[in-house]
Amino acid sequence: MKSRGRPKVDTQPIMVRMPSELIAALDEARRGEEDLPSRPELIRRIVEAWADGRRGQ
Repeated sequence: MKSRGRPKVDTQPIMVRMPSELIAALDEARRGEEDLPSRPELIRRIVEAWADGRRGQ
């Protein structure tokens, strides 16, 4: 597991509110991942996959 420390310089925090049902779905998806990512990490992966798909259009 990565140690916590200063965030990367080229990043910005975002706060997002989600319905409980969506958070439950995220947690279920996390458990399906081999490395059990944190919620923020799973959201980053999902957004990166979405962005990669848009670039490929």
